[in-house]
Amino acid sequence: MSSEEFLKGRGAQQNTSNRFLQHVYEMREEFLEFCRLEGEEAESNKTRYIPIFPKTIVNKVDSPDVGMGYSMNPYQGCEHGCIYCYARNTHEYWGYSAGLDFERRILVKESAPKLLETKIKHKKWKAQTIVLSGNTDCYQPAEQKFGITRKCLEVFLKYRHPVGIITKNALVLRDLDILKELNKHQLVGVNISVTSLSEKTRRKLEPRTASIQKRLKTIQVLSENNIPVNAMLAPMIPGINSHELLPLAKAVAEHGALSFGLTVVRLNGAIGQIFSDWIKKAMPDRAEKVLHQIQDCHGGTLNDSRFGTRTKGEGKIAEQIHEMAHLARKRYFKDKTFPRLNMELHEEYKDGQMKLF
Repeated sequence: MSSEEFLKGRGAQQNTSNRFLQHVYEMREEFLEFCRLEGEEAESNKTRYIPIFPKTIVNKVDSPDVGMGYSMNPYQGCEHGCIYCYARNTHEYWGYSAGLDFERRILVKESAPKLLETKIKHKKWKAQTIVLSGNTDCYQPAEQKFGITRKCLEVFLKYRHPVGIITKNALVLRDLDILKELNKHQLVGVNISVTSLSEKTRRKLEPRTASIQKRLKTIQVLSENNIPVNAMLAPMIPGINSHELLPLAKAVAEHGALSFGLTVVRLNGAIGQIFSDWIKKAMPDRAEKVLHQIQDCHGGTLNDSRFGTRTKGEGKIAEQIHEMAHLARKRYFKDKTFPRLNMELHEEYKDGQMKLF
């Protein structure tokens, strides 16, 4: 694909087939040629927001590889378009493709705040950190339009319930007022994803995300307001950003992060095909090298589903990444600790106000 044909502003360059659907939709050359001659678009590249109406919003996370017990996702699909995103596969459960559909068909759960309130008011519910979001970014561009994440944070504050946030968008600072109130009671921790210090790399890997400087500034502002920040230096992709691990750790530490986490990239399900197609178009000079190095981290395959190793990787390349991480923690995060959130207040506020008796 020539640079003129490369679909800018999106991560995926194709729509892969949905494994759950009986029929496959494809655009053939005859149709594409007809559209070209008629001066028409074969398909729209615009983002569509589609309302959905789930019965529940809080999900129990059973995976032993994920450091959270419960998560909730105000949106399914993500316009950020990160090419490596593990959440792409979940879009197939909704009847869409893990490729371009994941970035252009955003499912919106406007009932999320009410469903959250119902959940945490239930008499049998005991406070445990609920993470916004375990799957897709709660501060993706859709949040500017719908404001669902902010409404959920208001619910967490009302009921004094602990909440974690994972995002790579500076929009989180819009809600600094609520975050400061939550933090007065030690009820919030924020995870900011930073995958590279190179804007060129960032634009290729994550085309619709906040710039690196904005993310570092976000860490700084949150930290200046004493809101605990963990940096997610993930995923580490050998041959693309793994060599940046030490300078990344240094940068986030200097901007106030208290800790960092990382994963070694894995390309499960449809993501293997999507990523392979993308890198051969976006980085043709190093595509095969990168794919082979990823395979070296996962027993010779891109598709690694083994608990315990799938996010850590194995082999020499993965070992080198984890050795650098160990060195980074000793050098830049000595005597820093990410605090535990407060689980004790919620029971007193289950009715939305403190119980007097």
